[in-house]
Amino acid sequence: MNSMSEKNQTDRKSGFINRMMHYLVSNAYSFTVATMGIVHATLLIIFWIAGVKELVQFNVLSVIIYIFCYILCRTDHLLPVYASIILEVTTYTVVSTYYVGLRCGTYCFLFSIIPIIIYFGSRLFKGKNRWSVVLMLILNFITFIVLYASFFSQPPVYEVAPAIMLVLVIFSAFAMVFATMFYNAMYIYSSEYEVDSLEKKNRQLSADAREDALTNILNRRGFLPLVSSLMDSKYPRFSVAFCDLDDFKRVNDSYGHEAGDEVLKHVTTMIKQELPGSDICRWGGEEFVILLNGCDLPSARSKVERLRKSIESNPTEFFNKKIFVTTTIGLEEYSDKYKTPEELIKVADTRMYYGKQHGKNILIYEDAE
Repeated sequence: MNSMSEKNQTDRKSGFINRMMHYLVSNAYSFTVATMGIVHATLLIIFWIAGVKELVQFNVLSVIIYIFCYILCRTDHLLPVYASIILEVTTYTVVSTYYVGLRCGTYCFLFSIIPIIIYFGSRLFKGKNRWSVVLMLILNFITFIVLYASFFSQPPVYEVAPAIMLVLVIFSAFAMVFATMFYNAMYIYSSEYEVDSLEKKNRQLSADAREDALTNILNRRGFLPLVSSLMDSKYPRFSVAFCDLDDFKRVNDSYGHEAGDEVLKHVTTMIKQELPGSDICRWGGEEFVILLNGCDLPSARSKVERLRKSIESNPTEFFNKKIFVTTTIGLEEYSDKYKTPEELIKVADTRMYYGKQHGKNILIYEDAE
């Protein structure tokens, strides 16, 4: 009981994390811009305390820029947002290093946007345009080299207090590490999500190729390989029933095609109930083929006759109307004289057709003399 409870808690946590990551991936630009705005609002306070009025003013401007970027995100103008983030961070890094020096570590913000350049650039630029991402990474690195070389021995405009310097170094380093971890996690999740989505689509395409969309049972493409595999088994023992609903056109003409669809689904349900474990195929239109594995002819005959009576006596309810249908069935047991599934099914089909010509609503399990 405890293990079940722990499993449920784990599933809930996993579900929450997946929902959260999916939300972040879907709103990655808005989240990034909002976070950048908060970062600069925090820096504004730090520089206000430090008395560096130029950087206070710069961070006020940065916050305004990110407010406009957020508006652009909501209207899907993403390229200007992408360019604004790169230009703003690069400019801020140069300006802040000029005023407070390299020792404050604000150059770390250059590294913090590398994951952003890669993550968003890979989605914005396709084909040959992806070289734009490489170019921006190169320019980012060149900016760092020039910045470091230019201010390595140059004293800053402001000598901030050691406590402020420590806060700036920790804050800048945290921004760099957080960006690296967060956007790597986003990239991994989005890649896995895309792979999972592709696999689901492939599975659905495979199912669509093998299953009938209306009744959710096999179609010919999915059914024939099952019969073939049984024929190739060591001791094959099975029978095949070919069913056709009698006068089905009358149902469509009298009640409409929607009613006809309900009848087909209802008959499918009855087949599943009467012949559990059997493989069922919608052969086409109102025709069904049933594979009764492990059944010789006498056994299959008893089961299929019960199915015929069940279909006859259980109407389909459609908008307070009861629609009665019957079915004619041809039955044949497999023997080694049949070389292909189609040969076996053709015999059952021929017997069904004979039943149609001799009264309908009948089971034919042997050839006419």
